[in-house]
Amino acid sequence: MRNPRHDILFDPIQLGPVTAKNRFYQVPHCTGMGWRRPKTLAAMRQVKAEGGWGVVNTEYCSIHPTSDNDAYPFCALWDQEDIAAHHLMTSAVHKHGALAGVELWIGGGMVVNLGTRIPALGLRNRPQTDFTVLNPGQNRQIDKQDIQNIRAWHRNAAKRALEAEFDIVYVYATHGYLLSEFLNPQTNTRSDEYGGSLENRVRLIRELIEETKEIVEGKAAVATRFSIGLEDAESYDAFGLLSDLPDVWDLTVPDYSVEMGNSRFVKEAALTNSVEKAKAMTSKPVVAVGRFTSPDTMAQLLKDGVQDMIGAARPSIADPFIPNKIDAGRIEDIRECIGCNVCYAHDSLGVPIRCTQNPTMGEEWRLGWHPEKVKRAPKPQKVLVVGAGPAGLEATRVLGEMGHNVLLAEADRTLGGRVTKEAKLPGLSEWTRVRDWRLTQIDKLATVEVFPQSPMTVESIKELDVSHVFIATGAKWAKDAIGRHSDVGFTYSEPGMILGGDKIIEGTEIGAQKIVIYDDDHYYFGSVCALELRKRGHEVVLVTPAGRVCGWGAYTDEQEASTNALINAGIEIITNKTIDNVTSGGAELCCVFSNNRSTIACDAVVPLTRKIPVTDLYDDLISDENGCRAAGIQSVARIGDAEAPSIIAAAIHSGYRAAIDLGQDIDLAQRYGRREHPATTR
Repeated sequence: MRNPRHDILFDPIQLGPVTAKNRFYQVPHCTGMGWRRPKTLAAMRQVKAEGGWGVVNTEYCSIHPTSDNDAYPFCALWDQEDIAAHHLMTSAVHKHGALAGVELWIGGGMVVNLGTRIPALGLRNRPQTDFTVLNPGQNRQIDKQDIQNIRAWHRNAAKRALEAEFDIVYVYATHGYLLSEFLNPQTNTRSDEYGGSLENRVRLIRELIEETKEIVEGKAAVATRFSIGLEDAESYDAFGLLSDLPDVWDLTVPDYSVEMGNSRFVKEAALTNSVEKAKAMTSKPVVAVGRFTSPDTMAQLLKDGVQDMIGAARPSIADPFIPNKIDAGRIEDIRECIGCNVCYAHDSLGVPIRCTQNPTMGEEWRLGWHPEKVKRAPKPQKVLVVGAGPAGLEATRVLGEMGHNVLLAEADRTLGGRVTKEAKLPGLSEWTRVRDWRLTQIDKLATVEVFPQSPMTVESIKELDVSHVFIATGAKWAKDAIGRHSDVGFTYSEPGMILGGDKIIEGTEIGAQKIVIYDDDHYYFGSVCALELRKRGHEVVLVTPAGRVCGWGAYTDEQEASTNALINAGIEIITNKTIDNVTSGGAELCCVFSNNRSTIACDAVVPLTRKIPVTDLYDDLISDENGCRAAGIQSVARIGDAEAPSIIAAAIHSGYRAAIDLGQDIDLAQRYGRREHPATTR
């Protein structure tokens, strides 16, 4: 039963000519699906609507081939085929009583149109500015005719949006795209009626809002996505000039690293102060994000008048059923976002988004996976899962929900594996949500037994009378140089000088004073280990073969913040260097370009190059095939890091996949190779 404190979240709200059934608003967010995967996209958005979201929006949706963001998969409304593709999504969303919105997009200087090869239109002649691409192409400076064309294209896209049965149509005026360029006096150096004064710089946005309202009047609401606050005082003046024009405001801040902030550095409700000031300036409904997972926080924001609707992207990915769970009073069942930004990363890589917490995300159409439903096993099996890290916990949960009898054995006293250990490192406390949610769900399952402090052997496993065994024993950091930049180990290493990365995770006291971290992993772990060691009082140097630290963190929006944190902590950073030798008292560095060598004095080296799966138990079981068969064991499988070390999201997916596939003769190509082909979408 719903807690009365949360009733306000379920009040309907008028958005121009349409009504949202509640205050849950899935803001536009990228998916890695776009126009290439319309069925995948529709199925994913449908699950959001099924989960209770009152409004479900597209991602950024190009209005014209001059805004082409290939190779990213993006939405488009260029022609009739696009209308048909979008209708899949609107129909799916409407089926569950939600409103469907479309975010019309004009790329400007951020894009180079790699697909269409038409010059992009920006306010200045300058290189494309999306730092994740860094293409050598430049956009063309727009003229007055281009502005008139853009207005016409936007009107035509709004008409197509109505044909596709969208209920909300956006004017998208932030995130560095063309309308943002008009607002910014540094990029807008025009001397005509579209430049100079603030009134002139907002002119095109005003025209697009007014014209869009004329097109959709009485049939759809007009939303405007806009940035306000932080250090940009003028943003409020610009907002004030437009404050009552659209039907609904989707507000954010002019710093994407705050709006989309990684949880290492940005916590829940980070936009509140900026949004609250703008909310007081308009009579129209306001929606804003803040990686909201707490129903109490959501309700309080509405009661305090900070905003009118709860915007969410990442929380709706981690748990598409947040609204329904709050409505039912099932707060403990909310699968909380951990803010790792793995979703954002994979969209940028051109593949459907995935999620650390929700392994079904992006697989709704391809595999028929659902975040809240698994098929019951026709014949329950007795299954042993060895290891209670993320893969083991997820496999146990899913197997239990399928009706299998599950024994979960963990050698340590504490469950959670790597997430429990890593959560103690700087900035990673929210990692515990991965463990805690799964333990909460497992605790509800009558067919699951959990055994901590239970190391397993081949003989003890054979005595359990189980039919299937999952080995989820994780992986350990290697103590060699084999990684992305080396196929061989150290030419020479002084054994006492090399420390495994697990020493830091486990909190082992380290006697060395000056420690070099050799980071060939290029994700968060190198920087958090360096910060942890610095916190303990060690002198730390981080060496990486890359040009910047936390290279993959560019995709998860933590690279810049990671670097700042290291600098502010007094940690020396050495880039573009490998470590070939470790001798007593030092490490030999080699330039990745010139092979020039130098030596750095230190007391220990921590190589973060690769992980070695812990498979001793698995290997022993496989070696005793006859004995296992005689004990009734039908299958033995490695899952998670024990199969292939990777990010936590991969371990969770591995556990889910293994549980779903249990006992089936799986053809990997047929099962996991399903794709959308253009001919099948017509």
